[in-house]
Amino acid sequence: MVELNKYEELLEEAASQDISVDENFPFNGSLKGLYIDRNIALSDSLKITAEKTSILAEELGHHYTSFGNILDPSDITSKKQEQKTRLWSYDRLFGLKGIIDAFLKGYREFHEVAEYLEVTEEQLREAVESYRAKYGTYTTCGDYYLIFEPYLMVGKRV
Repeated sequence: MVELNKYEELLEEAASQDISVDENFPFNGSLKGLYIDRNIALSDSLKITAEKTSILAEELGHHYTSFGNILDPSDITSKKQEQKTRLWSYDRLFGLKGIIDAFLKGYREFHEVAEYLEVTEEQLREAVESYRAKYGTYTTCGDYYLIFEPYLMVGKRV
């Protein structure tokens, strides 16, 4: 049996939820993805699988966590829903356990951890910022701790 990458897993998840995914939508401007009523459009400008994975996870997150029109970035309700959606996507793709696993395998630099997790470095950095906002400067996960400032660090609890 062939092992799927994270992008392929997300495509299968979308299909299992009866969500159609257009992987090559010709958006004008900088929009990379959009979710509307069980339809996801991914920009045809997304060329790297890690980018597609990051955007598809976020758009799936809208299916699970959002309601109504949240396209107005100045609306506080829209901002909160967008934040909830992004946190969902980080947790779905890798979460704290994924970051710990990357560190246990010897990856320390953001680009190395992101590559291991099959996401973009930008998404990983945004995730760390979100986790910092949620947990403060550090948190624990099982037998490990994660420190978010002044840089990302993982260690085993004693």
